[in-house]
Amino acid sequence: MSKEKLASGEWGYAHGWEGIVNKLCKKAKNVVDEKWGGVFNSGVLRGKSVPKSLDVNKTSMQPSETIYYNSLFRHGVDEKRRVQIPAKWLPTEGSVEFTMILWPKAKEGPCLRVLPPQEMAELMASIDAMPNSDPNKGVLKRFIGSESVQVVADKAGRVCLPEEMAKAAGIKDEAVLVGCLDKFEIWNPSAYPKVKASDSVMATEAFKLME
Repeated sequence: MSKEKLASGEWGYAHGWEGIVNKLCKKAKNVVDEKWGGVFNSGVLRGKSVPKSLDVNKTSMQPSETIYYNSLFRHGVDEKRRVQIPAKWLPTEGSVEFTMILWPKAKEGPCLRVLPPQEMAELMASIDAMPNSDPNKGVLKRFIGSESVQVVADKAGRVCLPEEMAKAAGIKDEAVLVGCLDKFEIWNPSAYPKVKASDSVMATEAFKLME
């Protein structure tokens, strides 16, 4: 490549990294075609179902189901501390592993905050991004690490509340499930009205941020 091209900018983004990426993608496609093209064209798999590992229609490349945790529900808690999760908060197929955390809430008391995998990953990333010199980083890791569990809904759509966590949050015979859009919280029915009243006071200012 001549110094003139470099100086003139002819070798810019379009001919530089973009070109390299395009070449790599094309090379990768050729490798796939060479490896599997002959198999399909030879008729070895003709008339047979494609192995799941090769079925591009069932790969993780497809967009996953989007679930929004909204509305408010009041459900009973049975003798095994199981509480019903709203059907619309659960995937239509398969299952999801939630992370349940005993979450402090100042004067209103603690609740059980329930995070889907993506939200838990983002929480971990935000803590990891804190400087190691910040003592709050270690506090958060220890507190959340020791005060959280993974839970999966059973076939009936119920999750079991750990005994110590339910006791700390004051949850006994009934629980209020509060949608928080990207996560949800489980509250003691007598404590949540205080939270709602506090939220109502702050709502006017909070909604100004949405304008």
